[in-house]
Amino acid sequence: MATHAEETLDNPRAKLVRGPIAGHLVRQTTPAVVGVAAIMSVGVIDAYFIGQLGANELAAISFIFPVITALQSLGVGVMVGINSVVSRALGEGDDERALARANLGLMLGLAAGITLGLLLFVLRQPLFELMQADEDILPLIDQYMLPYSFGFVLMMTMMGANGVLRGQGAAKSNTAVLIIYSIVNWILDPILITGAFGIEGFGVAGAAYATIGGWLVGIIVAFWLLERHDLPFRPSAVTKCRVGVQLKALTRVAGPAAFTNSINPAGLAILTSLLAAEGTAAVAGFGAGGRLQSFAVVPLLALSGSIGAIVGQNWGARQYDRARRALVQAGLFCLAYGLASALLLFSFRGWFAELFSDETQTLEATSAYLAISVWGYAGYGVLIVVNGALNAIDKASNALALSISRVILVMVPFAWLLRGALGTQAVYLAELAANLTGGLAAAAIAWWVLWKRPDEKPSAGDA
Repeated sequence: MATHAEETLDNPRAKLVRGPIAGHLVRQTTPAVVGVAAIMSVGVIDAYFIGQLGANELAAISFIFPVITALQSLGVGVMVGINSVVSRALGEGDDERALARANLGLMLGLAAGITLGLLLFVLRQPLFELMQADEDILPLIDQYMLPYSFGFVLMMTMMGANGVLRGQGAAKSNTAVLIIYSIVNWILDPILITGAFGIEGFGVAGAAYATIGGWLVGIIVAFWLLERHDLPFRPSAVTKCRVGVQLKALTRVAGPAAFTNSINPAGLAILTSLLAAEGTAAVAGFGAGGRLQSFAVVPLLALSGSIGAIVGQNWGARQYDRARRALVQAGLFCLAYGLASALLLFSFRGWFAELFSDETQTLEATSAYLAISVWGYAGYGVLIVVNGALNAIDKASNALALSISRVILVMVPFAWLLRGALGTQAVYLAELAANLTGGLAAAAIAWWVLWKRPDEKPSAGDA
């Protein structure tokens, strides 16, 4: 009689439990790098065209950036949750449960998008007042956030579909969705922000309209691709499983993962509010530097996404050594790439700063930020890759605790206590300290959970 591991190895849908781990990491991460780069480039291009409108507009988008990043991270959480439960079900050889979880996840993304979009609409003005945005900036912020809040459901739906694609190892299809979304956004940005082809631009609001257009096209492509893979959109599949059990399995990962991913941008929002006291140039410089940083860490973000399916399928198949080996190799890449990218940005920080503004104070603020914060990229990479692995093996609560501690115990207190003595540099150093300590803590937790005290039993999830 075949063992569980032998049955899984014979399952063609569990693609990542066979073959070299390094090969899977490369094949899953390389297309993801392209996809994540495409997404991050949207923020950079937004900032470029909005920067042409003036310093106030650039400051407005700097206030908006951590907020929408936190909101998008909720979508990433839903995607991670679907990825985790689907990949583990495939790894365990239960295709029917994988299909049910995939479709339940899509419904969860839709419902969460509607709820959060309405909440954002109601709270959008009090939120930015709390962040200390001044009266000149608030109307510009609202121009963006009003349409964004109503279109938010589209983003959550697209992320849900991508979670299904990722969970079954369809990295190229997942990337195709992200690239097409980004291309649409690139095309619409100059037309809708500054105006082109006889169309008058909408200013800051145009960036939101361009994003919504990208989401809409991305959804169409995502659902078209789902029909060409093993887990298509079939709402009826949900009726064939114990909905309560599967929903619990999904939300047990998606909930903590959403907060895990959003806690860092939430911390950056707090840092932005602290910088507001230093003036518009400080906020604009911090925002421009943040956009560059988000683009620089693209390979790390891609790796943190791809590690989930690899670890999840192998852990579900009880191939524990393969899962651990994948995490070690990913961590070593984070260290090497993080240091290399930091050196590049530090060396050419003045040139990079000039991409966004030619105002002296903003240039100085951006350059100062890049001189300090970049040296924490390696630690940040280890942190998010470990979080991806923890989510994949149903240890999302550990990832959440790690991320919350990093922000609440290190980042915010550091900036708050040293702001009086160091000014803006306290904020930059706070981010650096949070990334370095977060990386070390993540490595320690990974060792404890996956090596020292591994859970040798796959999570329950009866169909």
